[in-house]
Amino acid sequence: MPNDNKILGLEKLGYFITEFLKKNEKNYNEKEGKFSAIMRLSEMENPWFTQENQRYNLQQWAGLFTQKNIENWLSKYKLPKSPKRVGLILAGNIPLVGFHDIIAVVLSHHIPLIKLSSKDKLMVPFLLDLWNQFSNDEINYTIVERLEKFDAVIATGSNNTARYLEYYFKNHLSIIRKNRTSIAVLKGDETDEELQLLGDDIFRYFGLGCRNVTKLLIPSEMKVDRLFENFAQYQDIINHNKYANNYDYNRAIYLLNQDLFWDNNFVMLREDEKLFSPLSVVNFSRYETLEEAKQFIENHQEEIQATVAKSELGLKSVAFGETQNPSLDTYADDVDTMAFLSVI
Repeated sequence: MPNDNKILGLEKLGYFITEFLKKNEKNYNEKEGKFSAIMRLSEMENPWFTQENQRYNLQQWAGLFTQKNIENWLSKYKLPKSPKRVGLILAGNIPLVGFHDIIAVVLSHHIPLIKLSSKDKLMVPFLLDLWNQFSNDEINYTIVERLEKFDAVIATGSNNTARYLEYYFKNHLSIIRKNRTSIAVLKGDETDEELQLLGDDIFRYFGLGCRNVTKLLIPSEMKVDRLFENFAQYQDIINHNKYANNYDYNRAIYLLNQDLFWDNNFVMLREDEKLFSPLSVVNFSRYETLEEAKQFIENHQEEIQATVAKSELGLKSVAFGETQNPSLDTYADDVDTMAFLSVI
């Protein structure tokens, strides 16, 4: 198939990343040394991109890049033979957040025109160059400052940005993504281990991703103390200057307004119906019946990216601790990117 070299190249890229993450810095070869330097520079330019979060993100990607995994993903689609130019406007809230779109465009035989986020402009070009080398120079892509002469566009932004993008691209085939966040529905009998894993769904990437949990639905009788007890292992997050600034600001606002909130010195819990919460804050609501929780989800389905819950609740959900580990066929906003690319 035409993608053979690209798939094998992606698998080699995954292997390169895996080996890099295993090594000590003193044992790096030239490529690995350059990779390490780019990671350090990425953190300098965007302090949210800590070494820990970059390495975690890379490990998740590397685990997906196997030939079997990629071919199983592509086998669900009838890929076009005529390449189109697809504009990509990438987000930069977490490391490599737009890489899935790039892979999808390349493997659907199209040509990505990539407008990088100013917050994530180093890692993507480096990995693309490596992928191209491992694929015998078969990856056709262009990094651009401004999108021009394209056939379709995939763009990610805030709700305000999306309105502008929808108007600007109204005469083009497009996927325009808006703000989304994730929630957790607790039954009340979760184990300590499950609640600790929930902490990863909340605090990974400092809570900046659309797959981070910002809202909890808990039974009316559940005590929030159990949450704080199990979130304790994430307390070092307050040592990050930008996160601490958000925490201090939001705490001061709540105190000035005399709002009721629960605080453990690195995150606040606030009883609030809102789905989205400020950074360093997790909103929660109490429910009497599971039907109330289901109704909340239905009312906000256009804004929810993922729901964390026990499988026995019968919800469309992911397991605790798994929000940041999406598969290749998990799509942002539940819009099948590959299906879109197959018909443009």
